[in-house]
Amino acid sequence: MNKVRVAVAGASGRMGRMLVEAALNDDAIELASAFEQPGSAFVGRDVGETSGAATGVIIGDDARTAISAADCVIDFTRPEGTLRHLALARELGKAVVIGTTGLGTDDKVAVEQASRDVPVVFAPNMAVGVNAVFRLLEVAAKILDEGYDIEVIEAHHRFKVDAPSGTALRMGEIVARELGRDLEHCAICGREGVTGERKSETIGFSTIRGGDIVGDHTVLFAGLGERIEITHKSGSRMPYAVGAMRAARFLSGRRNGLFDMQDVLGLR
Repeated sequence: MNKVRVAVAGASGRMGRMLVEAALNDDAIELASAFEQPGSAFVGRDVGETSGAATGVIIGDDARTAISAADCVIDFTRPEGTLRHLALARELGKAVVIGTTGLGTDDKVAVEQASRDVPVVFAPNMAVGVNAVFRLLEVAAKILDEGYDIEVIEAHHRFKVDAPSGTALRMGEIVARELGRDLEHCAICGREGVTGERKSETIGFSTIRGGDIVGDHTVLFAGLGERIEITHKSGSRMPYAVGAMRAARFLSGRRNGLFDMQDVLGLR
């Protein structure tokens, strides 16, 4: 079996290091290249330094060269970097796995357009457990469609730059879709002052940022006399990285198309 050659963007970052480790531990994956922004102190160093094991893969600062060496680029960086790498992958005919959050409407259009030429997995959360929760939310929303107020509560580390998290928004989107609502019109992100009584059709979002919390997500269905909570808590970033490798393997041999982890896991 031919291994899938992957390039890891942002290889020295918190998530980048997890992706490198996951790639090295996956028998079906070959870590072909790793790259960082020009000027990074990690450029020119072995990508395995952070884990204490030499790999022979040197962190570069030329995204084009790194992506050219791989079958698939895996990107969990920032929206602006992700879009640059996506454009290069499209030009070079390479598959793309995107775990970056905080992409705007126009950014998502760019992802969709690129997927017409190359295969893309784009998901706010690639952990298998989180995607199981997504399916549970579909069922819960269908059952709890009357008489329940819905709140999404998420917590992440102090370094996260976007809020609510992409996973929290996806959870809200799933629930809203099953209830026949438009999340853009029913979402309430934070409350302050005299807000008046809660409107039953809204979906609330609460954000916590602090310390080194990897990622906690809860969807609360609050009725009169009972509460149902569906929760996922991450103790490590490794489940995201393992899911990303699974996504890279899924894209192998595909010519184009836009997919998410529900496709990768066969849950469609």
